[in-house]
Amino acid sequence: MGARLGADDGDDLVENAEINITPFIDVMLVLLIIFMVAAPLSTVDIPVELPVAVAEAPQRPSEPVFITLAEDLSLSVGEADATLDSLVMEVGIATRLNRDERLYIRADKSVPYGELIAVMNVLRAEGYLKVGLVGLDEATTPAEPAQSAPEPE
Repeated sequence: MGARLGADDGDDLVENAEINITPFIDVMLVLLIIFMVAAPLSTVDIPVELPVAVAEAPQRPSEPVFITLAEDLSLSVGEADATLDSLVMEVGIATRLNRDERLYIRADKSVPYGELIAVMNVLRAEGYLKVGLVGLDEATTPAEPAQSAPEPE
C-alpha cells in the first residue's frame, strides 16, 4: 500500500508508476504453503520389512580360467595354446575336469560374433555351463576418438 506525504495542490489523482509487490508476495507465500503441504503427500511410502540375507558372498577363484580368443582367431586356455578341437582337453586340464568351475572368455573386439559363439557352443556341449565374458569397464578406459566412415572420392 502506498501513501504520499506532503502538500497536494489539488484533489486530482496523480498517476502512480510504482509497482505494488504486496499482492505478488501474498500469492507466492500461498503457493509455497500449498507445495509444502502437497510434497509429502505425493511420495509413495509403503512400509515393507525386508528379510535379512544370511548368505555369504561368493568367493572369487584364486586362479580363474581364462579362454582367450585373439584377433587372428587363435585360442589359448590360460597360457597354453589351443585349437577349437583341442579346447575341451585344455579346459579339462585347467579345471581338473570340474564342470562347475566358472570360465572366463576374453575375446578381441574385432573377433566375429560367430567365432565367439562357436567357442561357447563347444564348451556348452562338454557341460561347462558357467561361462562369463570379460570386458573393460568404460570408466577406466581412455576415450577413443570417434571413427568416421571414409569419405567417398
